[in-house]
Amino acid sequence: MKVKEIMTSPVITVSEDTPVTDVAAKLRRNRISAVPVVDDSGAVVGLISEHDLLARKGGAAREVMTREVITASQETDVDEVRHLLVERRIRRVPVVDGGRLVGIVSRGDVVALLIVEWACQVCGQTERGPDAPPARCPTCNAPRENFVLQEPPPGT
Repeated sequence: MKVKEIMTSPVITVSEDTPVTDVAAKLRRNRISAVPVVDDSGAVVGLISEHDLLARKGGAAREVMTREVITASQETDVDEVRHLLVERRIRRVPVVDGGRLVGIVSRGDVVALLIVEWACQVCGQTERGPDAPPARCPTCNAPRENFVLQEPPPGT
């Protein structure tokens, strides 16, 4: 599965000039814990998390943002992003295309895949996906109509 299938888009963003108080208000209003900082062309130049707001002093986004941001492309495999989230201990990965921000994938987006599983009634193949079964079964080529939603096992 590719990142483009689970990413959130459009993305809530701020500019480098955004006052820290406005960043905090935007996080709270949208019930998110971080926001990418983009330049005039839409390129990611940083990221501000709740932690950044609490740990650093400054009046504008550019003064408190984290500048080293790990990004992915729309074609990146979701498993690669899962690995980044775990190994780098980060909570979200902005998705870029041609240098411009096009989406964002959070831990929650990847965790959601753990509970959505579709089973092909023809061959039994299971596929995980965000909201809908695949267009065709990768094993027997049965159409989407032959998939049923699997109940998650107890405790998941």
